[in-house]
Amino acid sequence: MPSESNSPSVNLFLLASSLVQRLSLWLRLSFSSNVSSRLNLGVISFYCLCFSFLQTNSSWAQERPRALCSKPVYLTFDTGHMEVAPLISDILKKHNVRVTYFAAHEPTKTGDGTLGDTWASWWKEQAALGNTFASHTYDHVYWRGDLPDNRFIFQPSSGPLKGQKLNWGAKEYCEELKLANSRLKEITGVQPLPLFRAPGGKTSPQLIKVAKACGFQHVDWAPAGFLGDELNSKTYPNRLLLERALKNIKTGDILMAHLGIWSREDPWAPADLEPLITGLQEKGFCFDTLQNHPLYKNWLLTPSRQ
Repeated sequence: MPSESNSPSVNLFLLASSLVQRLSLWLRLSFSSNVSSRLNLGVISFYCLCFSFLQTNSSWAQERPRALCSKPVYLTFDTGHMEVAPLISDILKKHNVRVTYFAAHEPTKTGDGTLGDTWASWWKEQAALGNTFASHTYDHVYWRGDLPDNRFIFQPSSGPLKGQKLNWGAKEYCEELKLANSRLKEITGVQPLPLFRAPGGKTSPQLIKVAKACGFQHVDWAPAGFLGDELNSKTYPNRLLLERALKNIKTGDILMAHLGIWSREDPWAPADLEPLITGLQEKGFCFDTLQNHPLYKNWLLTPSRQ
């Protein structure tokens, strides 16, 4: 997080102050014989300068650094059927919460898939709001097992190879990781983070090693951060999930939910999302994106990372 003294808005204000000082000196030299004229011109010039400064920097308030987050938690969403995505976005905007989205190109209830053209404007809005993005593999590819010679068994749950068992090496898997991020950048104009979340969180040490070699570090979630939106709503009603989350979430935890779960009858979002946010805030927690998580900051700053 940039320090307040180095923020663009503060630097511009310092520049404006310097210009005012120079203007005042010029006025004193030019109108030393007429105090009234000097004062009037100085006041007029000052207001003109301030108006110009504010006009050309109308987003100053939005550019100010956010308050220091001393008890951060990191809310993340994996892609889903997207029906609840607009409602989730409205709640996040209402409470000024920024999140990290892990995106795959999955089927949706409306439109041509999560990363298709139908939902492109939604992703653009999320970028404009300051959210961050990362890969969930393009075709939502599950790891099913390791094979000799740095190969693996994978099974996509979307795309043209949906449901098939695939024998892939590092090259094919790295292409999957990169394709999701490439599409996100194409849609949003924002470079996604060099992070990924394997579908279902299913990995192996060998898979993690392969992904790191092609520039991606894996992101799991905290035990208390599993928000339970993919569980059966009769066995795990929203009330129970909310109570459990508010009781157990700790500082630094990564939280995980989805942009819609096909199998859950009583959707977790938006019912639990807003009380979760306000409940955590009342306990002194604040929300941040994964680019500021201590586990990943060094990785993101590594010059040799591809």
